Amino acid sequence: MRSMKQWIHRILHEQDGATAVEYGLIAALVVIAMIGALSSMSGTTIQMWNSVSTNVVDATK
Repeated sequence: MRSMKQWIHRILHEQDGATAVEYGLIAALVVIAMIGALSSMSGTTIQMWNSVSTNVVDATK
């Protein structure tokens, strides 16, 4: 029973790996923010390239 208490105490109080988990969470949030920003800009980017394409086609006629 004593070893079980020691194991639980060690699990609750050890900080090993906590920093890695925190960095992982921060990286995940950054990626989610980037995906959100890129997806919100996609419509504008598509419209811009369609306009460029139309202008190039019109200029070559």
